[in-house]
Amino acid sequence: MTRGGAPTGSAGGAGCSPGESSGMYEAVQTAAKAIDAASGGFTPRVGLILGSGLGGSADQLAKTAAIDYANIPGFVASTVHGHQGRLVLGERRGARCIAMQGRIHMYEGHTAAAVAFPARVMVALGAKIVIVTNAAGGLNPRWSPGTLMLIRDHLDFLRDHPLRGPNDDRLGPRFPDMTHAYAPELRTIVKEAAATAKIALEDGVYVAMPGPTYETPAEVQMLQRLGADATGMSTVPEVIAVRHMGARVIGLSCITNHAAGITGDELSHDEVTATAARVRTTFEALLDATLAALVGRGELA
Repeated sequence: MTRGGAPTGSAGGAGCSPGESSGMYEAVQTAAKAIDAASGGFTPRVGLILGSGLGGSADQLAKTAAIDYANIPGFVASTVHGHQGRLVLGERRGARCIAMQGRIHMYEGHTAAAVAFPARVMVALGAKIVIVTNAAGGLNPRWSPGTLMLIRDHLDFLRDHPLRGPNDDRLGPRFPDMTHAYAPELRTIVKEAAATAKIALEDGVYVAMPGPTYETPAEVQMLQRLGADATGMSTVPEVIAVRHMGARVIGLSCITNHAAGITGDELSHDEVTATAARVRTTFEALLDATLAALVGRGELA
């Protein structure tokens, strides 16, 4: 399951990669200007970070532009199957969106700051809300594969932090508050949208683990005792960076398999992508309902 050296190429003028704290602001601005030019000045209001098996949802946008990561300073394509590696900009259910088809992960050799870099660029371009999605292993034994979970909070076990190093106040404060990492008012909107659309939606805590190995049964037991409901290898660095810059976050997990030791079965990435593909229609219906509700409530004005 994909859950969660610095990027190749330089950005930020002075040769700083977005994996380094020094020059981060400049690197973000450089990438944002490149995307703005390629999209003809399209200003998104919602960022969509699409996890394993969910990237195809970006194809439903009424496209304004599709840009390969290779053509954006500081962006790097993931090496993981199911992560296409391009930005898609366009409208969906009245919302102006910028969608990431694929993300990089720390287990590929990247820093937390580099992983969070594209999310920062989304906010710099104008995204007021970022919807972060992932494929995750289920720690709650009551939930079957294919369950959709609205993230209430997270635990960070990634052993690196996207804000480590010097802080640039142009991006955000030195010590950002994470009490409401996942905006409570937006979570209420998503729950109501799911209920109206008759989509089953659970609510729980996501834990980010470094990977790339899946957790051991003993680790799964530990995480369950800590109160986590789903485990993955992504999401948290992006959420922290988005909140650092003052935008709000909605987090959604697709539970693609039971975590190690719950059923006794061995885990595989093929199972992850297959389950995500199976529930993609339901996920897209939830995404549509959420975007329509955000527009209707004036959250993107």
